[in-house]
Amino acid sequence: MLPKIRRMAAFRMTLSRRPILAFPALAAFPAAAQTWPAKPVHIVVPFAPGGSGDITARLVGKYLEDKTGQPFVVDNKPGANGIVGVLAAKAAAPDGYTLMIATTSTNAANLHMYKNPGYDPERDFAMVGIIGQSGAFLVVPADSKFRSLADLLAFAKAHPGKLNYGYFNASSQVPAAVLAERAGVEWQGVAYKAIGNAWSDLYAGAIQFMFVDLTAGRGQVVSGKARPLGITLAERSKIYPDVPVLAETFTGFVSTGMLAIAVPKAVPLDIQRRINALVIEAVFAPEVNKRLVEEFSLTPLAYDLAQCAEQDRAERAKWAEYVKIARIEPQ
Repeated sequence: MLPKIRRMAAFRMTLSRRPILAFPALAAFPAAAQTWPAKPVHIVVPFAPGGSGDITARLVGKYLEDKTGQPFVVDNKPGANGIVGVLAAKAAAPDGYTLMIATTSTNAANLHMYKNPGYDPERDFAMVGIIGQSGAFLVVPADSKFRSLADLLAFAKAHPGKLNYGYFNASSQVPAAVLAERAGVEWQGVAYKAIGNAWSDLYAGAIQFMFVDLTAGRGQVVSGKARPLGITLAERSKIYPDVPVLAETFTGFVSTGMLAIAVPKAVPLDIQRRINALVIEAVFAPEVNKRLVEEFSLTPLAYDLAQCAEQDRAERAKWAEYVKIARIEPQ
C-alpha cells in the first residue's frame, strides 16, 4: 500500500537551472576503472515495465551496451512505491555491476512517506548520473466526457467523492491530492503496483483520470488513446503546445520529477566516475538525446558526482516540505 495523502495547501516543484558542464574524458581514468565493465551489468528498475524508469533504462542501457560491448540487463523489481527494487539494489555487491534507476519516489519521497523504508538514499547510494527531469500529464481516456480541466473540476464539484484517480508512485499520487486542494474538490485515490494496471482500469472506467509522467504517458497520448487535460510543467511544452499547463489555472502549480542512475555507496570512486562519464556521454549522444528531449520531454543534465549528490539532496529537501504541507501519513 502506498501512503494515504490528505489534502495539501500548496505545492510547487521547479527544474534546476544550473548550466550543463563539459563531458569528462574517459581516458583520464585509472586502468582498473577503464576496464569496467568486464562482464554483464544489471540495471534494477524499481517499477514495472512500461514506466518512465523502464523506458529510459532500456534506452540508455542499449547505448552503454553498444559502447562497451557488455550486456546491460534491465531487471524490473516493482513493489511498495519502489522499495522492493531499491532494497535489491542495496543488497547487491558494490562492484559497479548493479545500477539502479533512481526516481523522485525512491530517492526523495519515500524517505518522508514511510516510517522505515529500509534504506537511506544518501547513506546507502551514490547518484552517478542524471538521465533527465520532466513533468506529468493529467490524462483521461480519449472517449471521456471531460474535454478540459474545467469539465473535470465542474463534475467533481457537483459530485463530491464520485471521481476516482489512479496512482502508482509519489509523482502520480501527490499532484492529484494537490489539485483537489487547490480546486476545492474531493475525489478518491486508487493505488496500483504497476502502471499497466492503472492504464487498463482507466480505459475500463474504474478510474476516471490519473497523473502520469510525460515519458510513460507519451505512447498513450500520441496514439490517441488518452487525452491530456493539462501538464505540470512551468510553461507549455514545445512538444504539446496545445495542452495547457495547470499553472495557467492554478498559479504556482508546477510538479517535476527526476530520473537518474545510482549505485551502492561502497562502489569504488573511480568506477563511479567512469559510470558517470559514460552516462553523460549516453544521454547527450545525438540518437539518445533526441529521444529523451523530443519524445519524452526530459531535460538531461551533465552533472559530475558532486553535482549529482547535491541535486539528490535538493530533491529530498523539496519533498520533505511537500510531505509536511500534504500532511502525508507515513506508513
